[in-house]
Amino acid sequence: MQRDFVGYGRNPPHPRWPGGARVAVNIVLNYEEGSEASFDDGDGVSEAGLTDGAGGLKVRDFGAESMFEYGSRVGVWRLLRILEQRDAPATVFGCSLALERNPELVAAIKQLGHDLCCHGRRWARHHDMAEAQERDEIAAAVASLTTLFGRAPPGWYCRYAPSANTRRLLAEHGGFLYDSDSYADELPYWTEVLGKPHLVVPYSLTNNDARFIRQSFATADDFFTYLRDSFDLLYREGETQPKMMSVGLHMRLAGHPGRAVALERFLDHVQRHPNVWLCRREDIARHWHAHHPAKGTP
Repeated sequence: MQRDFVGYGRNPPHPRWPGGARVAVNIVLNYEEGSEASFDDGDGVSEAGLTDGAGGLKVRDFGAESMFEYGSRVGVWRLLRILEQRDAPATVFGCSLALERNPELVAAIKQLGHDLCCHGRRWARHHDMAEAQERDEIAAAVASLTTLFGRAPPGWYCRYAPSANTRRLLAEHGGFLYDSDSYADELPYWTEVLGKPHLVVPYSLTNNDARFIRQSFATADDFFTYLRDSFDLLYREGETQPKMMSVGLHMRLAGHPGRAVALERFLDHVQRHPNVWLCRREDIARHWHAHHPAKGTP
């Protein structure tokens, strides 16, 4: 049994977040538009996942394509404005092909100071890839993002589930501070890969706008209420046991006006509380490396 059902147990470590924060809140912008399966890229299918369309057409789905275009043409800019108005940092889970196709966005991410987590080269199923193909995909994505941003991405997160090889291939490639291919905890944790410590900064599909499409949320109030309640409980617990909270957004979903207001309301709620660390994912990883090094690390 390689799975860990115990984790930190009854007494998790105190993370000692900067400024004595009770909660570390990380907003994640999943930027995938332009990397999805499409006829233009020779896939012979139009991706309709995580859109407001039904999908399933046997021919080219121009409607689904336009929903992805909305995310990159409109949605991302609305969400970036909301963050900028509140001086809130965020992490971009970026597919390299998508970012190659929107140089204005690359410039904006740099200018605004958001950090980058590699989301693969395309919106692809790593769990279906042969090892050699996955190794090449990781290398190509990192090389592209390094060229676009002038530095290698510090983190990794698969679009779909990782394969049995993903974490080892990341360690073999080198240069990653962490990966987020886990939903197992509310604090970062160390694992061992190739005999060396490897940091995992867990993500969340619970605090995630994908639930608009999966029939859990109908309105911005639904999303905001869920995020607010999650934050409020973490904040109360954080008096003695601080944790982290990830919030996942997609440009073609949360970027619409009737959903984007949930982000406004949530950030305004969070910023009314003292002792909260609104941060980037890289900040969390570097904090953990510095203050909670793996056992045996000098």
